[in-house]
Amino acid sequence: MEIVFTVLILLLAVAGSGVLTRSLPFKLPLPLVQIAIGALLAWPRFDLHVTFDPEIFMLLFIPPLLFADGWRIPKREFFMARRAILMLALGLVFMTVLVVGYFVHALVPQISLPVAFALAAVLSPTDAVALSGIAGKGKIPGQLMHILEGEALMNDASGLVALKFAIAAALTGAFSLRAASVSFVVIALGGLAVGAAVSMLFSFVSTRFLNLTEEGDPAPGVVMTLLIPFAAYLCAERFELSGVLAAVAAGMTMNYTSIANAWQVSSRVRATSTWTMIEFVFNGMVFIMLGLQFPHILGRALLDAHETSDRQVGLLIGYIVTVALALYAMRFAWVWLLRRFASRGAAKQGVANAVPGLRMVSVTTVAGVRGAVTLAGVLSLPELLPNGTPLPGRDLAIFIASGVILLSLLVAVVALPLLLRGWRRGKDPHAAEEAFARTLSAQAAIRAVDQIHDTECADLDESEQAYATDVTARVMDVYRRRLATLDGEQAPRELARRADLLEFRMKLAAMRAERKALLELRNSQKINDETLNKLMREVDLSETALTARKG
Repeated sequence: MEIVFTVLILLLAVAGSGVLTRSLPFKLPLPLVQIAIGALLAWPRFDLHVTFDPEIFMLLFIPPLLFADGWRIPKREFFMARRAILMLALGLVFMTVLVVGYFVHALVPQISLPVAFALAAVLSPTDAVALSGIAGKGKIPGQLMHILEGEALMNDASGLVALKFAIAAALTGAFSLRAASVSFVVIALGGLAVGAAVSMLFSFVSTRFLNLTEEGDPAPGVVMTLLIPFAAYLCAERFELSGVLAAVAAGMTMNYTSIANAWQVSSRVRATSTWTMIEFVFNGMVFIMLGLQFPHILGRALLDAHETSDRQVGLLIGYIVTVALALYAMRFAWVWLLRRFASRGAAKQGVANAVPGLRMVSVTTVAGVRGAVTLAGVLSLPELLPNGTPLPGRDLAIFIASGVILLSLLVAVVALPLLLRGWRRGKDPHAAEEAFARTLSAQAAIRAVDQIHDTECADLDESEQAYATDVTARVMDVYRRRLATLDGEQAPRELARRADLLEFRMKLAAMRAERKALLELRNSQKINDETLNKLMREVDLSETALTARKG
């Protein structure tokens, strides 16, 4: 029963964090609020303690979140920025492990070199979820955000693979760079292949045997999608490949599978709403569990140090700040060099003013916040060596990693709004292609309506043809007005925009009146709940489509 109560409390905390964030008179990032709630629940008065098992955490939370991110991320932009993403997700990770690993060992000699490499490995992955929660939607320019999201998707795997070899070196005292490099390539490519294969297999089975593309209850198909990331992760781990990359590859492949494109509308709506809820709950759980761990890790270590001397407390805090500064310096230098080389290549092709911008580099540096994968990785360090003695420096490494996570979040909360203030992001680069797509789709809709009109009116008498023509005109008018709003001339576009806005307000008022009338009918027992739910769903879907069109 204790586990049930703990899960219910965590779910209540996740829901409460969303309500609290909207209720505060000042704006705070949701991840920070959730970490604060977790820390409050760990306070002695509440004394909620959740054992943080790294293996269970990595299996339960990471695959579905990475799968959802991989499914959602724009694939075109991802492949266009693949060079920058790979240089950050692979090059920066391994340079961080090497440089920061030696730096940590020199700074804290009681941390052995393999454990220092392990600490640098778990500190190298970034957390895009925390970043988007801190920066806010649309605040970071789209191209840069795509790069940061792609980096976060890929560097979890490279950081965890580097951690694996660091742990092996700590336990055995042996390390081979050649063997590690070959193993990394096999583990990474194998994980990607397994994830793509699992996603394609799901699509094949669903379309051939489960008939999920036909009309019917969409729930089985949605539940199946929930199992894909776990299946990909477990299959890859079973063959000692990268389960993290398998989950990412499975999500990215979903966009190209036949099942995702052939789903009925009800299935797509249900899947979208289900995955939105899962992302909110799982992300909230992750940050609340982070908050639950910080008092036990950071607070206990600082209290023990305080009993020794105040100097020891200052020394521990100094370790956190110094390691964080080393990470920022490493990231800043790497991003600056990448942009410098990119600007030289652009200048050779005749692009003027192709120099790395200090603000862009600074935002990219501060945006490298650390999150739950870092904590899960550092807690997975073994407690004992093969001879039974404690692993030297493990507790200190966990303390430093936890402090850097918290410090990186706080720095991003303060620095990102300042760096992004007044940044002229220019016009939406996708506005033109969106208008182009709207124009072609509206023209295709008009042609389809016209063809049905010709087919249906062939055998009708004069009065029936007049009625059908009126219906056709009313349907076509929606698309003609949409084309008018996309017209290049100002006057007809403005007139169509005002008419469109008036229609939107009328339809919205009508739908809300429908909803109010239905509730009154149910409250007066003139209709039952089943009838209410069916009609309310129709109104809700219509309003969702209407508001999505205006949004």
